Amino acid sequence: MKATEQDGTYPRPLLCRGDWTSLDGSWDFAHDDAGEGLSARWYEGSAPEAFDRRIEVPYPPESPASGIGEPGFHPVVWYRRTVAGTTLGRADGRRALIHFGAVDFRADVWIDGRHAAHHVGGQTPFTVDVTDLLTAGADEHVLVVRAEDDPFSMDAPRGKQDWRDKTHGIWYERTTGIWQTVWAESVPAEYVTELVWRSDVAGCELHGEVVLNRLPQDPVQLDVTVSFGAEVLAEQSFVAQDAVTPLDLRIRALVNGQDRARLLWSPEHPNLIDIAVVVRDRASGAVLDQVASYTGLRTVSVGGGAFKLNEAPIYTRSVLNQGYRPQTHNANTGTAQLRGEVELLLAMGFNSVRNHQKAEDPRFLFWADKLGLMVWGETAAAYSFSTNAIELLTQEWTDLVRRDRSHPSVVVWVPFNESWGVQDIAHDVAQQNFSKGLTAITRALDPTRPVISNDGWEHVDSDILGIHDYTTNGPGLLRNWGTAEAADALVRSELGVQGRKPVVDPAGLAKWTAGVAPLMLTEFGGISLSADPENWGYASVTSPSEYETIVGELFDALRAAPTVVGFCYTQFMDTGQETNGLLYADGTPKLPVETIRSIVTGTKDSGKLEAGATNGWQD
Repeated sequence: MKATEQDGTYPRPLLCRGDWTSLDGSWDFAHDDAGEGLSARWYEGSAPEAFDRRIEVPYPPESPASGIGEPGFHPVVWYRRTVAGTTLGRADGRRALIHFGAVDFRADVWIDGRHAAHHVGGQTPFTVDVTDLLTAGADEHVLVVRAEDDPFSMDAPRGKQDWRDKTHGIWYERTTGIWQTVWAESVPAEYVTELVWRSDVAGCELHGEVVLNRLPQDPVQLDVTVSFGAEVLAEQSFVAQDAVTPLDLRIRALVNGQDRARLLWSPEHPNLIDIAVVVRDRASGAVLDQVASYTGLRTVSVGGGAFKLNEAPIYTRSVLNQGYRPQTHNANTGTAQLRGEVELLLAMGFNSVRNHQKAEDPRFLFWADKLGLMVWGETAAAYSFSTNAIELLTQEWTDLVRRDRSHPSVVVWVPFNESWGVQDIAHDVAQQNFSKGLTAITRALDPTRPVISNDGWEHVDSDILGIHDYTTNGPGLLRNWGTAEAADALVRSELGVQGRKPVVDPAGLAKWTAGVAPLMLTEFGGISLSADPENWGYASVTSPSEYETIVGELFDALRAAPTVVGFCYTQFMDTGQETNGLLYADGTPKLPVETIRSIVTGTKDSGKLEAGATNGWQD
């Protein structure tokens, strides 16, 4: 099996095996508002009367698709289901793993009444090895999950989750508990847990790491094959004596610089490189584990005021995507919906997307990799600054960067947005140090991508100067950014365009002064097409023709600004009461897709839509 040829249903696309089973579907469910579940030992699974509801996993209980649809304050929820013994069997010494894509926010897992795992982090995956906890000989096993998510916690990364009973402004219904896929996998006793890939195009190499579940009792052999279609680019064997083995693979096809472009990943040519990893016993040659992975060969950099892909400047046409869907909220209905979103974004003329205030399902990144959509990796923000908030965000962000850093579509990291969680960063040295520190950690984990320390304003150490400007008319936007002198004055000003200082430290300003950091308007627009006064936007119009005119003028103004090398429009689709999307909440475009494409790209002849693109993607 090649990882690039799977249909997008595999929940962990960068590390694929054939033997897995989805555990999504109908589970027993209970709210635990009184907090009695632990003392009543619900985790034993032997009190079915406690689980008085049914829920469709992985949809959060606040969402209609879950079958619960209760958005009120329920800080603790429980899940229960049986799993066939054959799914978690221990034949031939194999291990039984249960994977959770994401559970918001604290999760405890039991199998057959035995505690198996505790995890903290509402957006990050975790894996539970239940092999040694299974009741021997049982035809089925009882899996129980308890999730705790304090709706009033300001320390935990929460993104756009509202703290009020009724949603307001730019905040949406909360997400509690399981919201990404749950699945079981059978693995050998010695198996691969993580793969990391980093391309070095100039050095004609692919660097990697293979992480095993444990220190090998005896050294094992790693056979690695890198291929592009039917063409083998590299084959090499390594000896693994530790749990983590670094790899350096020579890609000879990159040596010919004149022929190199055929292998490189870009939005126009999203070439993917398949990687097969086989773990063998060194003495006998027997296969212990084999996995399929992939990556893309490409470089991302900044310099000379430009954002560069494969050493060439590229103008980023991006859109803000909340990743929040009316029926499933932060969850999604599966690979068909995720592929449809990526196809529609491309058909609308965007070459980039900023997934906002959440870490999107890895299967979205699979389709972005495969179809050629650049992605800005972001995370949900906390709302307060404290020791606890520092610890929680640092751990969650670290795990997310590790999860996504081998996806070629991810081109920028954004750990902070608009000073959320560091509200006093303009004058608080501790908050400045937190932003600088997390930016430095990001560069340590991944030195290959630019990092924005605090998108929007109050930058401390950013590789890209991302500015938010919600001026709602074209002439005003052009006055702000239409000349190099005007842009420079705003960047250096005390209040900027949104009343917040654009750059708060001399080192950060020096990158702009030296002409290194490119300038992008990473949020603009926000025009609502709605006659309902309860709906929200930075400006509102009531007719499609007026909407087309004002949105078109905003895009035209940015294209006429000589120092702006990219943009991110707010936003992809209406979300709750925030009706400033290019699509209505049901996925219907507010203007014909061809019209949106011509506005976004600045071309009158938009041409044909991408193959498979539709005028709506909601299932």
